Amino acid sequence: MSQAPPRYVVAVRALCEFTAKRGDLDLRFTPSPSAQEGMAGHALVAGRRADSYQAEVSLSSDYKQLRVRGRADGYDPGNNRLEEVKTFRGDLARLPDNHRRLHWAQVKIYGWLLCQKLGLAELRLALVYLDIGSQQETVLSEPFTADALKVYFETQCESFLHWAAQELAHRAARDAALTALAFPHPAFRPGQRELAEAVYRSGSSGRCLMAQAPTGIGKTMGTVFPLLKAAPGQALDKVFFLTAKTPGRQLALDALARIQASAPTLPLRALELVARDKACEHPDKACHGDSCPLAKGFYDRLPAARSAAISSPQASALLDKTALRHIALAHQVCPYYLSQDLVRWADVVVGDYNYYFDVSALLHGLTAANQWRVSVLVDEAHNLVERARKMYSAGLDQADLAGLRQSAPAALKKSLDRLQRSWNALHKAQSDPYQVHDHIPEKFLQALQQASSAITDELTEHPTRVDAGLQRFYFDALHFSRMADSFGAHSLFDVTLDHAQGQVKSRRALAQLCIRNVVPAPFLAPRFAAARSVALFSATLSPQNYYADTLGLPGSTVWTEVQSPFLADQLAIRVVSDVSTRYQHRDASLSPIVELMARQYRARPGNYLAFTSSYDYLQKLLLLFRARYPQIASWEQTRRMDEAAREAFLARFTAQSQGIGFAVLGGAFAEGIDLPGDRLIGAFIATLGLPQLNPINEQIRARMGSNFGADQSYDYTYLYPGVQKVVQAAGRVIRTPSDQGVIYLMDDRFARSEVKKLLPGWWQFNHLRVKTPAPATDRDRYATGSKHPEQHQQQDNADGYTE
Repeated sequence: MSQAPPRYVVAVRALCEFTAKRGDLDLRFTPSPSAQEGMAGHALVAGRRADSYQAEVSLSSDYKQLRVRGRADGYDPGNNRLEEVKTFRGDLARLPDNHRRLHWAQVKIYGWLLCQKLGLAELRLALVYLDIGSQQETVLSEPFTADALKVYFETQCESFLHWAAQELAHRAARDAALTALAFPHPAFRPGQRELAEAVYRSGSSGRCLMAQAPTGIGKTMGTVFPLLKAAPGQALDKVFFLTAKTPGRQLALDALARIQASAPTLPLRALELVARDKACEHPDKACHGDSCPLAKGFYDRLPAARSAAISSPQASALLDKTALRHIALAHQVCPYYLSQDLVRWADVVVGDYNYYFDVSALLHGLTAANQWRVSVLVDEAHNLVERARKMYSAGLDQADLAGLRQSAPAALKKSLDRLQRSWNALHKAQSDPYQVHDHIPEKFLQALQQASSAITDELTEHPTRVDAGLQRFYFDALHFSRMADSFGAHSLFDVTLDHAQGQVKSRRALAQLCIRNVVPAPFLAPRFAAARSVALFSATLSPQNYYADTLGLPGSTVWTEVQSPFLADQLAIRVVSDVSTRYQHRDASLSPIVELMARQYRARPGNYLAFTSSYDYLQKLLLLFRARYPQIASWEQTRRMDEAAREAFLARFTAQSQGIGFAVLGGAFAEGIDLPGDRLIGAFIATLGLPQLNPINEQIRARMGSNFGADQSYDYTYLYPGVQKVVQAAGRVIRTPSDQGVIYLMDDRFARSEVKKLLPGWWQFNHLRVKTPAPATDRDRYATGSKHPEQHQQQDNADGYTE
């Protein structure tokens, strides 16, 4: 018995965006509500309707090779009216015509699907526009016959059929080629097969995986290849490879290029996503057709650009930034927004964490809207904790409001003055420079909402006005309000007083407000659940419970640790147990550290990295080193280095060069760089990397304690993040099985058992002393056998760590 031909499944919105969206790309100031605000708006409209009102009506229908599906927002059987609800801000009259045509297209498709489902001969369709500021509805309603809606539905489907047939053929060819795909290298590296098998099993079973694997085994290929092999069996629509930094993205693109070179007939569409400011061709122009030539008629030219991208030779290689730019400019469309459209047709997407994990992430939003089956690879996953905290934190500075009140249009004066009064009332009774509050005052949030609404009206009334300060404050206010809506035990609300910026006349301090996310787990857990599988991999994912707890990984998450392929005799680990790099001992540590570095350099000249806890400490160490040993080449990391400066720093490390580069632990040169062989033969690490002891970190520690228990609070706040940075920095030294190197761990705390157990198991420690023993009173302070005595933690954490 022959099988029925496969159907191409398309969401109603995706169908309409493909067939009915025309005209300009227009991003004049039309701020859209967040997903959370949109859901709340839909619920508000549904709550205003009769008891018989049906919300979120699931609908689907087949047409030839297509299956069209979606959820209509609501149906009122009493009035026989189907509603499509759209939330917005500002003046509805400024909604671009092509947006409204798209909305009518969607509700017409839903209208036919409902008529077919219920056997209706006619139906009234309504677009319900809800202003989330005023909560007022504007309803546009028209009656339609079922026959007219059917004709419209079939017309849109016919416009999409050719593309759908092409996509079905591509999917079949892709899956067949992936099933037969061979590993693109003659053999796996040591440890690489173990990692690949773990990723394949997690992808096949639909579970999350935490994989700790050492640097140098080829983690990128060891994760991309097995997940592609698992894709046909798991009916995966897409694979997302997410990175924290640009070098990780390039490694993924290189691995995909290698796979495609090894299988020239593999029809794999791999797409790179980059930030808008890096893709923009006209940064001096606004994103609308009256300003930017690439926005003018964008949707009219998009179909040809899309087809060219999918069918071009680059589509069989890589649709990276360069290839996309070439195609986009050939068709006179914006490269950035072309890449966003191509996400729908790509097999693999490589991009930053924020594209899937951020508040309004593109990849997660499309996955949910289109019900895609996706698997996610998270590169250097130890970075996700801090990155996610930043995504779900929000800040407001009263100094910005003060400047805005002086320059803002008269129409905003009343609302900004009201916000200023509420802001002052919020911290009126606060005397300490820093204070955590249990809740965010409702009156302040109301004043912030009113100011946001007033700014919305002002900016929509004058969409071409350029006021960077006003727009920046506005977007900060919107994000603050969104984070306030989800405020809970996972975050802190703190107020920092800045007397230096206070008003001279009143001598009142200005306040900085922060919703500071501490535990991103509640926000990330739904993102993990939305994927078929997620594999998080890094050389530093220990201890497992710290990352599982803070990231919100499912209880069924699998853990694997790949043993290092490197031998202990490749890397000499020397623990300097009589030096303290704590803040109060820092000046005393300079001379012995400089002498140790010089001694090691004389014994084996070559390239070294020296890591310190802060730029201030770096400068002190560097000045003394240069004064005593000017004949030894040295160069340093500086604050806010641009890309060219970072490349120049790394360019000093060649197979023929010799010298010492000074850098900050946790910074750009402490992870994600590859200096194999003689390009780097050693590292001096003059810090345990513990975050600085200050009121903010102590409040974070208290919040960690309330979430995970007091016994975990110190480790989760200080110890684990610090040691993780040390291991990452040390991992720069041994990159291949033939490398030989040395690492100096220069702080007495590295000799402690609770620190050693967090360091790689294949390391073998050698202890040495470089100076006269400290006085007994100082030495005894750290001789206790208890794990983290309260009286010792303040000393331990006086590292003054800054990135």
